[in-house]
Amino acid sequence: MDLLLPLNLPPYPFKLTEQNGQLTVFDELRKKNIIITPEEWVRQHFVQYLINQKQYPRSLIKLEGGLKLHGMAKRTDIVVFNSSGKKILLVECKAPSVAITQATFDQAARYNMVHKVQLMVVSNGLQHYYCRIDHATETYQFIEELPGYKEL
Repeated sequence: MDLLLPLNLPPYPFKLTEQNGQLTVFDELRKKNIIITPEEWVRQHFVQYLINQKQYPRSLIKLEGGLKLHGMAKRTDIVVFNSSGKKILLVECKAPSVAITQATFDQAARYNMVHKVQLMVVSNGLQHYYCRIDHATETYQFIEELPGYKEL
């Protein structure tokens, strides 16, 4: 099936079921079955990567949080908080078929104007780009790898 393409992230034993002719995945953070779209497949993998490889506590990860940008309602894919409740990481997920372009970064940067996190990730499941953002100087720098939770 096209939806379940292998990604450039470790595989995980997801609980997949079919409901009303649609394939769903059990989302352990939202505690419910979510219809799998290519973007959701990437989001689910990236969450597991954060938890299992980078040791981000699942209780500090929020999916599809709402935000207002220029008076319009928008959704961020993944936001991670520190133990004090401060936002520390923003992840923007795209379907594997979506190329990561300047427009993709611009979208994530606009969301980050609201969130003001210092780490930002843009991923289509095949390519991952990590940025460290300095809001004081309004600059960003690409970094090779996402720091683990304990490194922040």
